[in-house]
Amino acid sequence: MANWLDGGGLMAERIRNHDWAATPLGPLAQWPETLRTSVALCLDSRFPQAVLWGPELITLHNDAFAQILGNKPLALGSPFSVVWQEAWHEIGGMAARALAGEAVFIEDFPLLIDRCGSPEKAYFTFCYSPIRGEDGRVLGMLDTVTETTASVVTNQRLNFLDNLGRAVANATDPDHIMAITTRMLVEHLELASCAYAVMEADEDGFTICGDWVAPGSPRLLGQYRLADFGRLAVSRLRAGLPLVINDNLKELAAEEAATFQAIGVTATVCMPLIKNGRLTALMAIHDRQPRTWTLYEQALISEVTERSWAHIQRIQAHAEVREAMAALEALNATLEHRVEERTAQLLHTEAVLRQTQKLEAIGQLTGGVAHDFNNLLTIIRSSLHFLRRPNLDEQRRERYLKTMSDTVDRGAKLTGQLLAFARRQALSPQVFEAGPRLEAMADMLDTATGARIHVELQLPASPCHIRADLSQLETAVINLMLNGRDAMAGEGTLRLRLQADQHMPGHDGLFAAISVSDSGVGIAPELLERIFDPFFTTKAPGEGTGLGLSQVFGFAKQSDGDVKVDSVQGQGTRFTLYLPQEPAPASDAPASDPQDGPQPSGERRRILVVEDNPDVGSFTAQILEDHGYQISWASSAEAALVQLANAPEGFDAVFSDVVMPGMGGLALARQLRRQRPQLPVILTSGYSEAIAEGGHQGFAFLAKPYSAEQVCQLLGKVLGV
Repeated sequence: MANWLDGGGLMAERIRNHDWAATPLGPLAQWPETLRTSVALCLDSRFPQAVLWGPELITLHNDAFAQILGNKPLALGSPFSVVWQEAWHEIGGMAARALAGEAVFIEDFPLLIDRCGSPEKAYFTFCYSPIRGEDGRVLGMLDTVTETTASVVTNQRLNFLDNLGRAVANATDPDHIMAITTRMLVEHLELASCAYAVMEADEDGFTICGDWVAPGSPRLLGQYRLADFGRLAVSRLRAGLPLVINDNLKELAAEEAATFQAIGVTATVCMPLIKNGRLTALMAIHDRQPRTWTLYEQALISEVTERSWAHIQRIQAHAEVREAMAALEALNATLEHRVEERTAQLLHTEAVLRQTQKLEAIGQLTGGVAHDFNNLLTIIRSSLHFLRRPNLDEQRRERYLKTMSDTVDRGAKLTGQLLAFARRQALSPQVFEAGPRLEAMADMLDTATGARIHVELQLPASPCHIRADLSQLETAVINLMLNGRDAMAGEGTLRLRLQADQHMPGHDGLFAAISVSDSGVGIAPELLERIFDPFFTTKAPGEGTGLGLSQVFGFAKQSDGDVKVDSVQGQGTRFTLYLPQEPAPASDAPASDPQDGPQPSGERRRILVVEDNPDVGSFTAQILEDHGYQISWASSAEAALVQLANAPEGFDAVFSDVVMPGMGGLALARQLRRQRPQLPVILTSGYSEAIAEGGHQGFAFLAKPYSAEQVCQLLGKVLGV
């Protein structure tokens, strides 16, 4: 009996019961010792292996190898060239080299195989090792193999999405975005065509307004009716479900398939866009031949569709915001003139009336106009604030846009009332718990980095909240981890660690430290100072853009954080990203009102107001005087320096505009910091770009328009009253 088959699993039993007399190997009892030993070792292995014996390469494999074979029940005892006949033109030469005595090893090798009834593209890492007899002759070969399809397609997906994101990052026209997207999808998936369409109000008619086709494929632009493509298309797309057809000639009725065939389409995946409960747009990929769409292809078109439409919606939202602001500015530009004109008419008409009543009416009207328009500006500013949030859902986005549109209408209506009654990125930071986000990234990258790289995640016991742009954080961490993977040449340990309550030299407050460590080759000391330079890379040409670490550096700095690197050649590298740590948001706690509680008293403190606009300067001075402050007003930074030099009693604080002719407010504040480091300076501006470009550099800052309470609260804070 063949005791050497004991313990070899299901395949051992199949080998025991197989009719080997009808094969070139002959009965089991006649098998040479080398063959029996090789097969026994193969069966005992938990790694996918197959023994291929003799010049015909007769196949004997273990249980693990059976999973790679799929639906190939006749593989046992068959020549290897028959088992893999669909791929033999790719692997036959390598098998011949192994029979000639040469070991063959190849990684992530693509093969088009048929193991489930239809062709599919899969990736394998395998080794063909010669099996020699006692006399040294090659008698067969050992095939040791592992399927790497999952990790390869994951890397392909990440690389494609990264390249697509870069390609459309600066595009502002929806058609340009979709043209780039359709072209890259066709080229990446080797498709016949990719197109996008806009639905009509009846959810049946649609217009393909953009496409990209491979050479030899017909263009798809034009108007169509969804019903002509069949009941399956109508039911799934109107329900918000993807339409997946591998071969419409087999899967659809003849008249429905004819509609697809008329535009050169046999296989298709179509993704719907449902907006406010209505089918509004479509995006689809096509092939002219039957094609079994893989889960990777379906998932990719789904994700690309969602990203593209979200990008377009953001662009459209920003355009609508700009239009609303332009309308309001136009309204403001003519309002003052209309008020003055109508006021003059009222003064003339009421010249014979009582003078006191006339002046009182004008005063009430002016105050009402100022009040109403400040309300309108407040609504628009609040809506703009919420619209800049990166993860705003569609319902809330529509609500804020409608609010802004209604506000412009109210402004126009107010103008009519005046005539009747007589009477102008950035990053999207948010506070979130970092641990779950990093855990999700680690899970995704554990698959992408391959079986020989172990991803280790270390999180603190307590939740750690940070303030950052989530999308940019994910990009930064993925860049660091993929760099770590590349540095380890495909094998090692990649550690992702989150540490809370960290201090960073030269910075106030607590920081969360997110570190990525690898066990790779390390970075040479002479290169450490250059690794964050744009386009600098240590990788071979074509293997990196040199922008990944620049993105990490820029993101950290713009987020009021930093990034540090520690590396020892031959031992590995650790990148640490520091981001501001925040307390957990208390969603149920009421927001504090700056008007709540008593306002701080000026206690006769002396304040120097620096403002080039006479109206704003006078208004600010009056606010502070009403709250007990002694005020001096300078109309320029240069005049302020003169007053400071000539005031023997000195000032307790300086309240300065930022944008002024000559020396600006920031320059004044920096000079005062050098000359009078104990003198508090508060900066104010309605020109946001001035602060966006230069920052307020640690000075207290109050944005225009501001209220009296906000001015006094901030002054009280910096003065400690």
